[in-house]
Amino acid sequence: MEILVCVKRVPDTAENEFELNSAGNDLDRDDLVYSVNEWDNYAVEEAIQIVDNVGGSVTVIAVGDDESEEVLRREMAMGANNGILLSDDAFVASDGKGIATILKAEIEKGSYDLIMTGAQADEGAGQVGGMLAAMLDMPYASLVNKIEPGDGKIIVGREIEGGNQEMNEVQLPCVVSIQTGINEPRYVGIRGIRKVASVDIPVKGAGDLGIDAGSVGDAGAKTKRVDYFVPDMGDGAEMLEGSTGEIIEKLIEKLKAKGGL
Repeated sequence: MEILVCVKRVPDTAENEFELNSAGNDLDRDDLVYSVNEWDNYAVEEAIQIVDNVGGSVTVIAVGDDESEEVLRREMAMGANNGILLSDDAFVASDGKGIATILKAEIEKGSYDLIMTGAQADEGAGQVGGMLAAMLDMPYASLVNKIEPGDGKIIVGREIEGGNQEMNEVQLPCVVSIQTGINEPRYVGIRGIRKVASVDIPVKGAGDLGIDAGSVGDAGAKTKRVDYFVPDMGDGAEMLEGSTGEIIEKLIEKLKAKGGL
């Protein structure tokens, strides 16, 4: 089975303290620590496990700048066979539709049975997987937490309202968005990273993909972020400060005081 997994380089929520930029329309990203999007990491692990069981290969693909190559190499060190970087100044500030358009152009140049994305990335919109499936005219399943490969199809499980599990048969080729918890992503050691350090990762721009630069990036974006702010605390709200452990202790004490525990 030929599997393509879309991955993204995002700020690491465990390693950063986030502040807004001076314009108030984005995070201040100058000194942030980045890593692979958590949902995407689960998708790569699931793809590797499927290929280990039924054969085939896993390709990871990212839309981003040159630094996104480190995310691709990490996932290749994890076990993906190939990487592709889609990078062009024209891609900067693409919205969900723009990202899906860029990915579609490259996907149509290959032959994939299964295309996987994370359920969401750092913007949290969860749009790209569904848009990509619609553009490719492929079946789509979101929030997938179980995959059973079959002959020309897969059985996918989805957690739905009330904690119930929904099982669906989906014909290949298809697109699925992976939920966290579907597996336990494997540890990536320094030996694996060194092994793929010199592997060639092709970089493709708008011209290589046959994309009109005006249809993606800021010029082609149908949605734009106009404000980004920390909401004011309502009456009775209190912001707990300190380390994670200290905040937990303070919260427990407050819950006890109010009869919650």
